[in-house]
Amino acid sequence: MFEEAETGQEAVMPDTRIIGSDWWRGAVIYQIYPRSFNDSNGDGIGDLNGVTERMDYIASLGVDAIWLSPFFTSPMDDFGYDVSDYEDVDPMFGTLADFDRMTKAAHERGLKVMIDLVISHTSDQHPWFKESRSSKDNSKADWFVWADAKPDGTPPNNWLSLFGGPAWEWDSRRCQYYMHNFLASQPDLNFHNGDVQDAVLDVARFWLDRGVDGFRLDTVNFYFHDVDLRDNPPLSAGEAPSTVDPTNPYGFQDHLYDKTRPENLVFLERFRALLDKYPGSTSVGEIGADGQAVELTAAYTEADKRIHMAYSFDLLTPQHSASYVRRIVEDMNAEIGSGWASWALSNHDVKRVATRWGEGKDVSRFAPLVTALCASLRGTPCLYQGEELGLTQADVPFEKLQDPYGIRFWPEYKGRDGCRTPMPWVKDNANAGFSEAEPWLPVAPEHLALAAFEQDKDETSILCRNRAFFSWRQNKTALKKGDMVFLESSDETLVFTRSYRNEMILCAFNLADEEVTITLDGLDLENLNAPGFAGTILGNEITLGGLDAVFARINS
Repeated sequence: MFEEAETGQEAVMPDTRIIGSDWWRGAVIYQIYPRSFNDSNGDGIGDLNGVTERMDYIASLGVDAIWLSPFFTSPMDDFGYDVSDYEDVDPMFGTLADFDRMTKAAHERGLKVMIDLVISHTSDQHPWFKESRSSKDNSKADWFVWADAKPDGTPPNNWLSLFGGPAWEWDSRRCQYYMHNFLASQPDLNFHNGDVQDAVLDVARFWLDRGVDGFRLDTVNFYFHDVDLRDNPPLSAGEAPSTVDPTNPYGFQDHLYDKTRPENLVFLERFRALLDKYPGSTSVGEIGADGQAVELTAAYTEADKRIHMAYSFDLLTPQHSASYVRRIVEDMNAEIGSGWASWALSNHDVKRVATRWGEGKDVSRFAPLVTALCASLRGTPCLYQGEELGLTQADVPFEKLQDPYGIRFWPEYKGRDGCRTPMPWVKDNANAGFSEAEPWLPVAPEHLALAAFEQDKDETSILCRNRAFFSWRQNKTALKKGDMVFLESSDETLVFTRSYRNEMILCAFNLADEEVTITLDGLDLENLNAPGFAGTILGNEITLGGLDAVFARINS
């Protein structure tokens, strides 16, 4: 399909696209990690022109929007999540003109464009920080979180960096510590300073004026810190963090004071007011907070008041039983109020779902199943590049590792490089058609057989099944915007309804390898024959093979 488009023929488009100011509600967002998507200039690193080259492929998936991980000017200590210029493109990714061409190509295909906005911190090479650290009385002296040492010279409090060690770095120019939630080269901005808030809103305005349709807000609950710098208490006995590896001491604390502060709600109202000046723009926040995902999502996404939607890490963890998934989703639906959730099963920070949840299972059946599951939950699904191919987690040897997080905690935690390896396009190519040069991360040999061009030739492939499902889903308003109610079912099954106005759809999934029969009384079901799934309905009985699903209209 998309190979034909590259030879000059028109790309095959879905029948409909989500339009209107609430296009984001139930839209499918495709996350692109530019470094690893497609290299257009042969330097081994993906770039914006590479994304443009593959825009027909992206459109063929039946998704509604793309979200690009950072491409801003950066020393790349954390691969773009350490920004040194918010209003320019790093030369390794191209130019602002390249960004404009990419945006135009997306819009011509009916795709919205969202970009990562990393404003909780900057790079230590950003001009703001260079000025701030130069003295205690310059115009930006209070733009970052500075604090004096304790009398014995130790850091101001017990706060820890997510990437290991204290969250404080000594600066010999100011003879003070500065705060960093991540790398020492990623100093945290001081959002208690109104000038900082104004500056980051100006950054958002710059990109909105340039034509972007919205933002993914990195670490959206990390913006504010406790002004009194109080120590975090330890986690209570029996509590265990789900968002960090057990080997990371960051998980030993209850992070009451270094993030998730109440002042954040007021700033998010300012941010939403800016977005509302650009009709149709949207925002999705990343919430990293153990045990608070539901209440924060409800507060952060309160309708018409703050950001539009948010996702947490609750479905990005190793836990994946049917009962676990039901509890997470049911709790969210019960407490979210007027807000809106986003769901993801993979992204650039976690082990790929085909390995994390599907180890030992037939990936050709498992991958389309969980993609369809994610896209059937109440909320907005995010699909991470390669997930549509069923890519598994790559095993990157230590000598090839790039991620500072993984290098710090190796070998118990191998970092994030295994989900960031190059996108495989061509099977019979050492670099999988990603680049003519040696890629910045090695191509996983097992990914070659799953290459996009190879799968495109086979209508039964994971790619074609996912593509067909998303196209089928396009005119199912209940699956995009509808209410959701779980029905009782046994074993590793999930059964729920999605209803919107006069439309009601039943969704049933079998997460196990063994066939199962589910009896549902009092429902008149009509099989909707969702492509790629073979579940059957006979009277009040649903039969699902292993790793299979069925979708049915509920007739009144």
